Amino acid sequence: MTTATSSRPAAQTLAAIDLGSNSFHMVVARVVDGELVIVDRMKEMVQLGAGLNDARRLSAEAQLRALACLERMGQRIRQLPQASVRVVGTNTLRVAKNSEEFLERAEQALGQPIEIISGIEEARLIYSGVAHGLGPKDERRLVVDIGGGSTELVIGQHFSPLDLESLYMGCVTMMRRHFDDGKLTAKRFRRAEVTALQELERIEKRFRRLGWQIAIGASGTIRAVARVVREAGFSQRGITRASLKKLRTAIVDAGSIERLELPGLARVRAPVFPGGVAVLSAIFESLEIDEMDVSDSALREGVLNDLLGRVLHRDVRSETVNALMERYHVDKEQAQRVEATLLRLIPQVVESWRLPLQRLLELGSWAARLHEIGLDIAHSHYHKHGAYVLENSDMPGFSKQEQRVLSVLVRAHRRKFLGSLWKSLPASARRVEHLAVLLRLAVLLHRSRTDVADVTVAGTRRCLEVRFPAGWLEAHPLTQADLQEEAAFLAAGSFELRVPAMAG
Repeated sequence: MTTATSSRPAAQTLAAIDLGSNSFHMVVARVVDGELVIVDRMKEMVQLGAGLNDARRLSAEAQLRALACLERMGQRIRQLPQASVRVVGTNTLRVAKNSEEFLERAEQALGQPIEIISGIEEARLIYSGVAHGLGPKDERRLVVDIGGGSTELVIGQHFSPLDLESLYMGCVTMMRRHFDDGKLTAKRFRRAEVTALQELERIEKRFRRLGWQIAIGASGTIRAVARVVREAGFSQRGITRASLKKLRTAIVDAGSIERLELPGLARVRAPVFPGGVAVLSAIFESLEIDEMDVSDSALREGVLNDLLGRVLHRDVRSETVNALMERYHVDKEQAQRVEATLLRLIPQVVESWRLPLQRLLELGSWAARLHEIGLDIAHSHYHKHGAYVLENSDMPGFSKQEQRVLSVLVRAHRRKFLGSLWKSLPASARRVEHLAVLLRLAVLLHRSRTDVADVTVAGTRRCLEVRFPAGWLEAHPLTQADLQEEAAFLAAGSFELRVPAMAG
């Protein structure tokens, strides 16, 4: 990525926002000749994770801080179309029990939908941001990002991650567990390090075995450490094991957060700094790191690169769907038949059902290609097996909400049409119930695993009318019987399937 210059031509603008447990970050860029040119950045230490109580609920105060920040960010990107913005939430929003309630208000404040991503997806995006910032170098890299509530570690080469992990520890969670009253002692610091070492234990051998040539830190915490050790004279370049040991001593010598004053340490970061240093110290110890460089790029730049890929039709999600089809031995010809029919049906009803065409085409394509993945597990209840796989797999490029929607679509593509499935989705996603009706019809029409005549559909609020070419349905009694059974399934879910050719 490069810095914008006044000579750049007008181009499409993209924006990425990272709602971290400690800080919210926004980066805005233009796409010029297929490359990203950064034009604006915004960062605020919201400390959302600090507002998470023991019952894992976000406090009203933390929510207000976050909403105020999002309103300011929203003003900057208000003119951008939804497809040009991607907003991701990380650990705190993953674990908060009232996150759905907060997200409704947050999306209103920002004016954009917010995706919650898994820890593994967060790690993938962090590596993407760092790798694109460094360019196509040959060395194998260990990338570390210490957030407020989680820590991501990735080993990768070029632009591809080779192993990824997300651990439930961060600067905010470590402070709450070991330094909640603000006191800093050697004994407490070591306890914090041991807590981190316990988390690292399960990846230690795996990561050491894979190996790397260079270690890179990518978070605000690690950048702050690098700044402090440099300005304190502990290190001339990057972070070394010796400089980290001196920093640890300086923190303990302060005795308390109130008295923690270090060269280059911003006052606003001091309340979470010891927790982050404890995590970093444990990582150096566990993985036997001698020196770590620091990257200015991280999660938001990775999100921005992912967004650029979607704009340029290099969507990671398509690659993920193809990989799942291979892994679960999907009948590709059948998946393509169902997909083609579904994509013909969707545009015929989006206006009457008032549905977003592009989003439905996207979700419909994925669901059609994946609806039979459960068959590789067992034929009986395969739709349930497929739904479980989609909700619980690591799916690069997908948010947790997207995985949940896909899971529900696959679960609902046959047999009972359960209203409880739609109620389990966020309010903004519940209208995919109509997409599920179309998916069911497409699957039914290709039950014999052959092509079918073109059908036309029309929709009213909770009704789908299906019309066949003259004489076709009479010549296909099995399809007629399937449609009668399907009408009964949908009726149980308060949805009407009307087939005029079967009238009477």
